[in-house]
Order: sequence, then C-alpha cells, then structure tokens
Amino acid sequence: MGQSSQEDIQKTYQQFASKDEPKRPVIMNCIKAFIIGGLICVIGQAIQNFYLYNFDFNEQTASDPTVATVILIAVLLTGFGVYDKFAQYAGAGTAVPVTGFANAMASAAIEHRTEGPVFGIGSNMFKLAGPVIVFGTTAAFIVALVKTIIIQLGG
Repeated sequence: MGQSSQEDIQKTYQQFASKDEPKRPVIMNCIKAFIIGGLICVIGQAIQNFYLYNFDFNEQTASDPTVATVILIAVLLTGFGVYDKFAQYAGAGTAVPVTGFANAMASAAIEHRTEGPVFGIGSNMFKLAGPVIVFGTTAAFIVALVKTIIIQLGG
C-alpha cells in the first residue's frame, strides 16, 4: 500500500468520523469558562479583602497569604474530588493560573502516591512543574530584557 493511498484512507475516515461527531457548544463553553474563571477571581479578591481589613496588611503584602489560601483551597478541593467535578462543568474557567496549577500538581501527587514519595509523588509532580518553571522563568527573563532595552532606549 502506497503513502498516498494511506493518506486517502485517513482523509476518508476523518470525513466519515466527523459526520457523527457531536457539535460542541463553543459559545456556551466560553461563557461558562468566563463566568467560573471570574467567580474564582472574585473569591480570591474576597480573600484578599479579608486579609486587608482583618489583619495588618496593605495591598502589596496581602497578596502572598491570598495566593497561599487560594492554593490551599484548590488542593483541598482536589483531594476531596470536588475540583475535578467542578472543572468538568466549568472547563477552562478552572484553569485560572494558580488554582489550575495547584489542581494539576495535587492530582499528579494523588494519582502516583502508591509509587512512593520520591519516584511517585515527587517525580510525577515535577514532570508537570518542570516545564512550567522553565518556560515561566524564560518568559520572565525575556520580558525583563525587553523592558530594560525599551527603558534604556527611551530615556
């Protein structure tokens, strides 16, 4: 069987399969993601306001305990199996960076806990975290470099 006939078979199959594929409600999914992501951010803002008004924090210093609290909530909800059910409904709305990353890390730890703390939990969590840390650090460096160049050229 030649390469072109194999490609023709694949194209024919894709056309056949796409006929029976259910249409995705893209607009409704976007609306749900927007609302749920916004709701997560509103909850985060409420937590920050709690720290601002009940403790001796200013806006700058209240962000650290706020992020830690949001991460703790996401990890606890993941551990109890609530976050994943919520994410099935909300879709991309639950991928708000801090909560989505906390969920992904906790899920990897839970899934591989039977393999032990080092080769199970540790290594599988960092399979996920490694690329995020590397690309996050690289992106931060590039942005800082561009900003420095722009500032030097401008003034």
